[in-house]
Amino acid sequence: MEQRKHWWNGKWGRIARKDVFLRVNGDTWYVEARAGGAEGASRFFEFGGEDEALEAVRAMLNGPGNWRELSTRD
Repeated sequence: MEQRKHWWNGKWGRIARKDVFLRVNGDTWYVEARAGGAEGASRFFEFGGEDEALEAVRAMLNGPGNWRELSTRD
C-alpha cells in the first residue's frame, strides 16, 4: 500500500489532533481519518477510484481546523 497524501488539522495533543491519510493499493483507494495522534482511533473508508476518495477527503477537511498538507516520505 502506498501513502499518497497526509493532512493534519494543525493542533497538538491527543485530544485535539486529527489526521487524514490518502492511500492506494492497486485500483483501490483508502482514506483513513484518525483522531488523537499516532495512538488514536481511526476510521477507514475504501473507494473504487481516486476521484471518489479525494471527494471524501475534501468533505473531511471542510470541518474546523487549520488543515495543512504534510509531505509524505518516499
